[in-house]
Amino acid sequence: MLQAVLWGLVQGLTEFLPVSSSGHLVLVPAALGVEPPDLATTAVLHLGTLLAVLAYYRRDVVAMLRFDEHARRLWWLIILGTVPALIGLVVEKQLEVIQESVHLVASALLVTGVVLLISTRVPKRSRRLEEGTWIDALTIGVAQAFALIPGISRSGMTITTGLGRGLDREQAARYSFLLAVPAIAGGGLLELLKLSSAGGFTSTVWVAMAVAAVSGYLAIAGLIRVLVRRGLLPFAIYCFVVGVLALVLL
Repeated sequence: MLQAVLWGLVQGLTEFLPVSSSGHLVLVPAALGVEPPDLATTAVLHLGTLLAVLAYYRRDVVAMLRFDEHARRLWWLIILGTVPALIGLVVEKQLEVIQESVHLVASALLVTGVVLLISTRVPKRSRRLEEGTWIDALTIGVAQAFALIPGISRSGMTITTGLGRGLDREQAARYSFLLAVPAIAGGGLLELLKLSSAGGFTSTVWVAMAVAAVSGYLAIAGLIRVLVRRGLLPFAIYCFVVGVLALVLL
């Protein structure tokens, strides 16, 4: 049960904070000397974080279901931004090799720190997501595809790129998290399909899902607050510290 709570917290917090959930699901077990979460737990953790982002952006979700002009534009931006990430279906085995190496994951986390540091040099702008273009969507989508590498933060890459494309901080985060819906749902679905031939769920995984959902919701709210006031520098420092410690100690 305690491990279920641990994995729920790790997934919920790091899925949305720009510090790489996939990287932490490698580094935390290595640091604690425990096995990483099994397939069932991983699948349900994704469902938990999916619930978190749907709950936080429920107004956008409801608005998109109306399928009016505003909704169609958001749908178009999300679909275009999702396309580059489909490369993950092709390079899945290569990514698994990286995930098996603590040092490679730690190095990727340092790269995330560099990206977040770069974000602090981007001038503040005021474009809203509704003003986004197909070039914005594809550019941010390519950035999201790089986050398939364990240790590279999805939210860090997409928010930084959104800022570079002129979105204001809150709008860059909004697009990042709406773009996370198909990415998280797709990853969870693939794991559930694998799980269907590997066994079933235990009772503790539902605890993990609940913890991931609640902590994920709080992580989104906390990130936006920090992002608006201070930018991504605190998370860059975190990535540098954790990455170096992992390289030295693990």
